[in-house]
Amino acid sequence: MAVQSLPPGQRPPGHPDLLSPIFWRDGRVVMIDQRRLPDAELWNSYDSWQDVARAIADLEVRGAPAIGCAGAFAAALAAGQASTAASLRVILRQIAETRPTAVNLGAAVHRMANALASGRDPVREAQAIWDDDLAACRAIGAHGAALLPDEGTVLTHCNAGALATAGFGTALGVIRAAIAAGKRLRVLCDETRPFLQGARLTAWELAQDGISAEVIVDGAAAHFMGTGEIVAAVVGADRIARNGDCANKIGTLGVAASAAFFNVPFYVAAPHTTVDVGTATGAKIPIEQRAAEEITQFGARRVVPVNAGVRNPVFDVTPARLVKAIITETGVFQGPYGF
Repeated sequence: MAVQSLPPGQRPPGHPDLLSPIFWRDGRVVMIDQRRLPDAELWNSYDSWQDVARAIADLEVRGAPAIGCAGAFAAALAAGQASTAASLRVILRQIAETRPTAVNLGAAVHRMANALASGRDPVREAQAIWDDDLAACRAIGAHGAALLPDEGTVLTHCNAGALATAGFGTALGVIRAAIAAGKRLRVLCDETRPFLQGARLTAWELAQDGISAEVIVDGAAAHFMGTGEIVAAVVGADRIARNGDCANKIGTLGVAASAAFFNVPFYVAAPHTTVDVGTATGAKIPIEQRAAEEITQFGARRVVPVNAGVRNPVFDVTPARLVKAIITETGVFQGPYGF
């Protein structure tokens, strides 16, 4: 059920003071439809776990921490809708499997399952997961801001901002905190094919904050590194293996490789919940494959020959050796990693 389509900059009733893409209000999960940005700010309100699970699968909400929050809220709804404990367990598995790569989703659902088994209030537990993520983002920003120089251009890929979290952001949280501390930074946003999260979402977020930003095509990142303009690259992560290998939006590996070649510091910013200690290396991280239509179609127009094959991995894995530091809410970690 849609709340309403609001003018740019206007938030639905009860929205937190900061930009947050998802929150709980009066027994419903309210989220902004990120597929519609930047053309329209459409806020949807759901009271069934099925609708929230569908929103996760359809990228209405995206970004590993935000997906974790959505999964927690979906579990809270399911707790009041499942007829038996056995059926609730089945539902929780279904929620956790909507996006397989982002470890935050499984971790949030697991935490909710433990809370329910212990008799804790599901809504309070889900809200606590949201609160914890927001606090983690602010701490990540504080730790990461110190790593950036006093001025220059920072490159980012995909969207690891407020829209990808409970609020404030991870990679963009680092940039926000640095600018708040007085650093004079500009941002280059990779467009991030095929869903253009950098062009649509990161650029939109930064414009909301009045931060200077320009959009570049994905293939231009190495060019700008080669000119010496870029002083650092900061990205998020959907899963970090125990050895520090980082899975993030497809194209991140190319950014990291270019950064290593041109001696540009490459940082990954993510909450500790993104670290999967049960996965030894990036080779064991499942890589989600999505529909061919995401590549073959540009808007309503097909741009790929009908008889051409398509491969559409959503993520790639950056080896730990290419990562200058991993920034979490608990501090800054440098290789060799061993979480």
